[in-house]
Amino acid sequence: MTLEQPRGAVLAEEGRLPPERVALVDLLDRLLAGGVVVSGDLVLSIADIDLVRISVRALIMSVRGPDEE
Repeated sequence: MTLEQPRGAVLAEEGRLPPERVALVDLLDRLLAGGVVVSGDLVLSIADIDLVRISVRALIMSVRGPDEE
């Protein structure tokens, strides 16, 4: 990779990225159409003693209305 060539162009040449640009809105639309699962854990501790543990799992996806095709 040279300094003149952007990273996206290098990834497209390697076949790991489509050659055309994808807008952020289009990418978000594709993700929400299929659904995205977000998960995470949060642990609060003092002196290596776990006091609180919170686990979060969320499914985020778009919902079609009755008039959409």
